[in-house]
Amino acid sequence: MSNPAISAVIPVYNDRKALERAIPRSLQCLSAISPDFELIIAEDGSTDGSADFVSEYAAKDGRIRLLHSDARLGRGAALNRAFADAKAAVVCYYDVDLATDMRHLKELVGAIEDGYDISTGSRLLSGSRIKRTEGRELASRGYNFLVRSVLGSRLHDHQCGFKAFRRDRVIELSGSVRAIHWFWDTEILVRAERAGYRIKEFPVHWEQGAGTTVRKSDVIGMGLAVLRLWWQLHVEKT
Repeated sequence: MSNPAISAVIPVYNDRKALERAIPRSLQCLSAISPDFELIIAEDGSTDGSADFVSEYAAKDGRIRLLHSDARLGRGAALNRAFADAKAAVVCYYDVDLATDMRHLKELVGAIEDGYDISTGSRLLSGSRIKRTEGRELASRGYNFLVRSVLGSRLHDHQCGFKAFRRDRVIELSGSVRAIHWFWDTEILVRAERAGYRIKEFPVHWEQGAGTTVRKSDVIGMGLAVLRLWWQLHVEKT
C-alpha cells in the first residue's frame, strides 16, 4: 500500500469530550483535500479514557491511528514523536478544540505542496478574525512582540496551534529543539527562520475554546522560555 499524501496530527491530553467533534470534523475536512490521508491522534498520557475512545474509532476507520504514551511526554515531545512516525511527506497538526477554523486546512497543506517548508496560521495578521477575551489578546500580542524583539523573528504569531511542514524538514529541525511542551511552537519557527526555511504565515479565523485561561505563571514561564532560547542561540550557539 502506498503512503498517504497527508499525515494530520492532533495532540491530545485528557481531551475525551473534544475528540467527539474533532475526529469526525477532521475526517470530513481531510477527505475534501485528498482521499489518501492518515489522522494520527498523539495521545499523551491521558487518564480520562481518550485512548480507549480513539482505539474504538480506529477499529472502525483505518485512516485513524492512535499513538499512545503511558507517561506524559509534553505537547512538543508528543508532536516530535508523531511526525517521526508519520507516513506522509506532508505533515500538519492542529489543536483538538479546533479553535482555528478548519476551512483553512486546505491552504495550510497547500502551502507545503507549493514548495514552502512550513506554513502557519496567524491570529495577528491583517485579515485575521478572532474571538477571545481581552486578557488573552493582550497576553498574545505582548508575547509575540517579545519574541520578535528578543529573538529577531519576522513572524507575527508564533503560538497558533495550526501548522504544516515538509516532514523531512521538521524532523531535521526537531533534533535541535529543546522545548517539550507549549514553547515548542515558537522554538520550531524561530529555529526554522534562522536555518533559512521557507515559511508561509497567513491570516485565519480563530475562536477561543471554552474553559481556556491564561494564568500568571503561564505568562512568566513563556517569557523565561524566550530568554532561554536567546541564550541557547547567542551564547551556547546551539
